[in-house]
Amino acid sequence: MKRAQRILLWAAIAVLAVIGFAALWPAVLATHDPLQTDVRGALLPPSAEHFFGTDQSGRDVFSRVVYGASRSLGIGLFATTVALTGGLLIGGLAGVAPKPVDTTVMRVNDVLMAFPEFLVALVVVAVLGPGPVNIAIAVTVAAVPVYIRLARVQTQTLRRAEHVEAAQILGVPPVRAFFRHVLPGVIGALSVLATIGIGSSILAAAGLSFLGLGPSEPTPEWGLMLAGGRNVLGQAWWISLFPGIAITLTVVSATVIGRILRARADRGAS
Repeated sequence: MKRAQRILLWAAIAVLAVIGFAALWPAVLATHDPLQTDVRGALLPPSAEHFFGTDQSGRDVFSRVVYGASRSLGIGLFATTVALTGGLLIGGLAGVAPKPVDTTVMRVNDVLMAFPEFLVALVVVAVLGPGPVNIAIAVTVAAVPVYIRLARVQTQTLRRAEHVEAAQILGVPPVRAFFRHVLPGVIGALSVLATIGIGSSILAAAGLSFLGLGPSEPTPEWGLMLAGGRNVLGQAWWISLFPGIAITLTVVSATVIGRILRARADRGAS
């Protein structure tokens, strides 16, 4: 790995570590109660007392960004974990299933992949209704098709690998050979994709919240905070700027780590 890539990787890890710390222990970093209002202190610019300024209700934006990390990061991790598990199960079974079953599953999956993930998530929210739980479900459903396709391709590729065929020739039962030699490789490939997927899930959840389909006020959530400051950008730019920076840093950092891991995996495979 080149020096520039190492620096970029460790910078991304450091950013995610800080955001993860904020998500787990927000009270340690927050300087104010994120829900406390102060009408007399509304729309104050960033200062030593309020690092990121205050919003229309006088709430401390920095503290709200800190507390919002747990919701945004939690939705991203939940959606990615469930999507990876579902993709592994469905894609793995499709990879070993008879051809008619495999063809049917993949045609349905291709239809879902023909639409942008955000559009699929919007349709799911339209069916289930708005709310933080439904947003997590919608983002999960939208992300699953990518994992299904990758799991299916990896399963079919590894089933034909020389070491798997050698194990079967030596008398290893097919099921045991699958769990010992095929499944770990599939999980490894999906894990690399999941690293990038966390950022995509956080971005999709923030977009749905920005549209008013997620948590409601006064919940501290990055997408909701973006929406709350859009009408006063000229007067109080900081209300939307800092949650936007938090989303951008999280997504970019997760993507950087995922792409570096993917590049290393591709070099190892070749």
